[in-house]
Amino acid sequence: MIETKTIPSFRLYDGAAIPCIGMGTFGSDRVAPDEVAGAVAGGLRAGYRLFDCAACYGNEDKLGEVFAGALDEGAVKREELFIMSKVWNDMHRDVAASAEKSIRELQCGYLDMLFIHWPFPNYHAPFCDVNSRNPDSKPFSVSEFTDTYRQIEELVSRGLVRHIGISNMTVPKLDAVLGKLKIQPAACETELHPCFQQEELVAYLKARDILPIGYMPLGSPRRPERDILPEDVADMEQPALVRIAEKYSVHPAIICLRWALQRGVLPIPFSVHNYEANLASALMPELTQEEMRDIASLECGNRLVKGQVFLWPGAKDWHDLWDEDGTIAG
Repeated sequence: MIETKTIPSFRLYDGAAIPCIGMGTFGSDRVAPDEVAGAVAGGLRAGYRLFDCAACYGNEDKLGEVFAGALDEGAVKREELFIMSKVWNDMHRDVAASAEKSIRELQCGYLDMLFIHWPFPNYHAPFCDVNSRNPDSKPFSVSEFTDTYRQIEELVSRGLVRHIGISNMTVPKLDAVLGKLKIQPAACETELHPCFQQEELVAYLKARDILPIGYMPLGSPRRPERDILPEDVADMEQPALVRIAEKYSVHPAIICLRWALQRGVLPIPFSVHNYEANLASALMPELTQEEMRDIASLECGNRLVKGQVFLWPGAKDWHDLWDEDGTIAG
């Protein structure tokens, strides 16, 4: 077990502390809910205190059993945990019901942060093929998004949510909505790993005191089969990462996490077996400036979560989701 007090924290815009590394709970369609819950139980014992959950992962009830058991046993206090969840796309019009269900299933009393999982209510069925399309899907709407966000602001006033998060946003979308929100987003969760660094977005968030949280920080080699394409790059097989990992006698995954932390990004890796080593990345020696530059050179635009299933009628392809030309597609 790693002594929890030794794990550094980031500070959110309001001064609240958040552990600098968390444990993801998305099983990638490969890991059953019971196995994810077992990993979370092991993560708690190992010293994790930040857990990134989501309604659409289909395992919050199992995770709640783990959290309740740890709290009942006195292994941890609720105020020592930072539990996050997300509003799925089919609940944008009833955020309170979504949050209350997550709180009930997680048995946590309140959420330390609630995210809007995707910035539009384009629903798809679980485990669907990437070619699936919902004919009711629509492009991003400022009014729709801000309405969903205001519902979370109301949950903050009720004490059910402590902080608000956004996810899978782009700079143009952020520009369009930030001035319309009463409560500042505390964090933005987005895909970030050495071969997909999103430097412009990360700099934009930092400049506005919004904490970047990186999902898929290792390049997600165990992502769902439907999301794997022949042109995808394997981050942890890049020679520069392998060379740096050999120097420190660690797995390349640990270097990915150490790099994220040093660039001011909070990583949330999921692992069934290697979670303690992942957590220890927060305590290893800092990478040198040269090593950080070597990893920065691995950027190649290797987006793994393309989001094809969220496309709307009339959209050209998945690039329309990400506003790559600086304008909101639609």
